[in-house]
Order: sequence, then structure tokens, then C-alpha cells
Amino acid sequence: VRLQTQPKPQPGQTPLYSGTFDCFRKTLVREGVRGLYKGMAAPIIGVTPMYAVCFFGFGLGKRLQQRKPDDVLTYPQLFAAGMLSGVFTTVIMAPGERIKCLLQIQAATGETKYSGSLDCAKQLYREAGIRGVYKGTVLTLMRDVPASGMYFMTYEWLKNILTPEGKSVSDLSVPRILFAGGLAGIFNWVVAIPPDVLKSRFQTAPEGKYANGFRDVLRELIREEGVASLYKGFTAVMIRAFPANAACFLGFEVAMRFLNWVAPGL
Repeated sequence: VRLQTQPKPQPGQTPLYSGTFDCFRKTLVREGVRGLYKGMAAPIIGVTPMYAVCFFGFGLGKRLQQRKPDDVLTYPQLFAAGMLSGVFTTVIMAPGERIKCLLQIQAATGETKYSGSLDCAKQLYREAGIRGVYKGTVLTLMRDVPASGMYFMTYEWLKNILTPEGKSVSDLSVPRILFAGGLAGIFNWVVAIPPDVLKSRFQTAPEGKYANGFRDVLRELIREEGVASLYKGFTAVMIRAFPANAACFLGFEVAMRFLNWVAPGL
């Protein structure tokens, strides 16, 4: 978020951060380890229900396209099911993303307006009502709907590829699940980064700066910084994407196997 929202340097000035590792180093030096976790409370509060809703949405999307429970879906159908999960998660994600972004950039501005996630949510609601809390929802949808489709479709595709001949997908080993989940996370973020950059810019901009929403953000970015600016933070996102999503899918598979063992008919 800090890379995505850093101000454009004036002529002759160097950027605030030259890249991912420079941002990491400067944050660590100026703010200590805690600086790397600014805005953590909002995602942590939302992450459990968000992933529950995400996987529920994917399961519902699959069922809506199946005539019988054992019907095998095509990859476009899996993509469509994944897109539905993105719609579901946006309701939870949008306010958390807004709060996280504001808290992560305020250290760079030198102004401490919010003391924490709860204080940020209160101030946003006081200033603009529920619309202030949900600012950037359309861009969150633009990010999560196609990215979630890619996420789940890629995971299912990789699981099928990695399953040995004559074996069931449900018997896939832990390393193969981790690999499939990690790569699915990378494919997810390749699709998600451009709208994520637009979302971060829009959610952290002063009120009224972008009157026409994401179109104004897009025009300004391309005019001033070029098309490459839509992939700001690419390195940071990719470093996170593989391990985070490998762990996510492993957690899901383990949980499902446990629940099917405890309550097979549920």
C-alpha cells in the first residue's frame, strides 16, 4: 500500500521509496517492526469471516451450475463460481481495506490522525456515514471478482494436473496442495494488482479529489506515471502471495477433511 500510494516526486527529487526492499528498510528504521504491521487489526478481524464467506461463495457457485452433486464442472464454470465468491467477500473486505490503507499511509504523511482501527472506523463514520467506511467498494469488486475467479479456477486446474494417474484429487499430498495453493495466489494477484493500485489510491485520497471515481484515478496515474504504475508493489505482493495462499488452501483442505471425518453426512 505504501508503494502504491507514494506521492509522485517533483522534478529532481527521488521517490520516497525506490522499491519493495527500500520501503521495507525505511519502514523498519523509522518505525520499528510494529511499522510493518500498521493496520493489522482490521484485516485480522475480517479475515476469518471473509475466508468463510469466500469458500462458501465458491461452493454455492459450483452447486448453482451442477445438475447433480457429482457433476464435474468445466474451467469456465469454476471461474464463474470463483467470481461469485468475490462478490460475497467484498461486503466484508471493503471497509477493512479502507481502514488498513489509511492506517498504513499515515506514517508516511507525518500526520497521526487515527490512533487505531476502531478510531479510524469511528472517524470515517462520523465524517461521511456508512459511505465513508465503504469508500472504494466498486474498485474492491473490480479487484476481487475476476481475481477470485482466477484464484479458484487455477487451484482446481493445478490440483488436477498434480494428481497422479489413478489417484483421487482428494488424496493429494500436502506439498502438492501447498504448491497448487501458492501458484493460485500468484495468478490471483497478477489479475488483482492493477485494480488494487487504483483502489489504494482512491481509498486514501482526500475527499472530493476523484469526483468521477476510479476513472479519474486511472487517468491521473497513466498521465503522470505511465501504465507501469498500475503494477506498483508487484514484488511485495508476489513475495506474500505464494506462502499466504499456500497456507490458506492447506488450511481449507485440512478443515474439510476433518469435518468430513467428524460429520460425514453434514
